[in-house]
Amino acid sequence: MDSFYRTHNYLLEHLYSPVRRTLMDEIDWSARLIGIKGSRGVGKTTFLLKYALEFFGINNPACLYINLNHFYFTERSLTDFAGEFLRRGGKVLLIDQVFKYPGWSKELRYCYDRYPELKIVFSGSSVMRLKEENPDLSGLVDSYNLRGFSFREYINISSGSSFREYRLEELLEQHAEIGGQISGEVQDLETMFRDYLHHGYYPFYLEKRNFSENLLKTMNMMLEVDILYIKQIEQSYLPKLRKLLYQLAISAPSSPNVSRLSKEISTSRATVTNYIKYLTDARLINMLYCAGESFPKKPDKVYMNNTNLMFPIRPMQVAPQALRETFFYNMLHKDHIVNSGHRHAHFLVDEKYNFRVEEAAAEGRNKERQDMYYAVDSIAAGSSNGIPLWLFGFLY
Repeated sequence: MDSFYRTHNYLLEHLYSPVRRTLMDEIDWSARLIGIKGSRGVGKTTFLLKYALEFFGINNPACLYINLNHFYFTERSLTDFAGEFLRRGGKVLLIDQVFKYPGWSKELRYCYDRYPELKIVFSGSSVMRLKEENPDLSGLVDSYNLRGFSFREYINISSGSSFREYRLEELLEQHAEIGGQISGEVQDLETMFRDYLHHGYYPFYLEKRNFSENLLKTMNMMLEVDILYIKQIEQSYLPKLRKLLYQLAISAPSSPNVSRLSKEISTSRATVTNYIKYLTDARLINMLYCAGESFPKKPDKVYMNNTNLMFPIRPMQVAPQALRETFFYNMLHKDHIVNSGHRHAHFLVDEKYNFRVEEAAAEGRNKERQDMYYAVDSIAAGSSNGIPLWLFGFLY
């Protein structure tokens, strides 16, 4: 136990977290069992440590961070460890890599029932279905999703600013004023936006390593661990999964031809459909549906989950329009229902806002289509129903 406390304090003393994630204020910390899900690389470990530092500080025995990937837990049960932690004055146990521990959901339930004075906050892969696939936790766990950096968070880190997030309705009604203020305070906003599209979503861009190589490794870990390991798929199927991701990536955004894909990777249509869902759960791709439709129906289009993922696969052939649409979808997807748009619209948001994503403003366009909002790439500030594309990166 003492060695875990030493590791905990060392991690807090050397924690580098240049931006406070908005999820910190969205979580109901009074709950006794909290699950933080997220794709690999978005900063779940840092988030847990930031919570410990902010709410408990260093050298406080009431809070302890542990990683269940530790060999110690090959012979010691989580339940016994939690009991000893309580006897030492512990109150909040932060558990990382929970899926690496066999029978983790049953032991979390046992801890919940046996130790009512203990709060547990654990992190897990976005692939995990905490409630659907773990009946032991049904009705007990409060589940939240941690995403990669928004463009707002990227700007705040890069420029030392402290811009707040905005609701969609605020942007639609006040975008000219909001965009003008931000663009007036941030130097070279256009370059910063291009940099974000390339490497700003994953926090590990701050590390002194080659970002593209690191992202490739992360993507492969998503396939090998977050999908194969958690979904218990045989390792021999990894090449098929990799090829499917590649085929979807080089054509995104587009409607997937399931029959063609099944021939490409030599498997059944049903397996292709399931694999597409797994890739979506791993936050590698996004499925876009028409309003009223959902999985297991075939999506109207498949997008990459975020723009950063588009570059490692085909770095010299990333289509600018695909980048724009992928960015828009990713930023809106957190708090809004995003469906395929009608007629000339690319997206229908919350079943009432039609959006078209464009490279540049078209003269006279705003007067012609008052039922449409335009997310425009090449403007610093908007007017009427033409809104700067980058401004949608301030929604979280």
